Amino acid sequence: MAITREGKICSFCATPGGPGTDVALVGGLGAQICVGCLDHFHAIVHDTDRLATARRGMPWDTMPETELLATLPQILASAEQNAEFAQEWVEMLRQRGVTWAEIGRVLGVSRQAAWERFAKKPSKKRATA
Repeated sequence: MAITREGKICSFCATPGGPGTDVALVGGLGAQICVGCLDHFHAIVHDTDRLATARRGMPWDTMPETELLATLPQILASAEQNAEFAQEWVEMLRQRGVTWAEIGRVLGVSRQAAWERFAKKPSKKRATA
């Protein structure tokens, strides 16, 4: 099973990207970031004043309710993408012969609980090589 960036979104701005789009995505472990967000955060990290401002609070502390509401679907889309990634990861582990007991152990649950969570839900998109 190949896990790809096809059909993924930026975990920070929810812009669709990856192969077949003009938006390059980079990242790993479920989180993806588009080049635009990468450049934005890079500029903040390398500007002492902007970094100090960013460290004083969270961006949503000053967002009006309308913007908070508009952002909620993006948060859920990113969470769904991460859940799909976890599903793909477990499928990859199973294809490599890792047992449900081993998967359950690292998740802190029984093998049965791991199986119930992941075995019955094939990933929405089957990645192709």
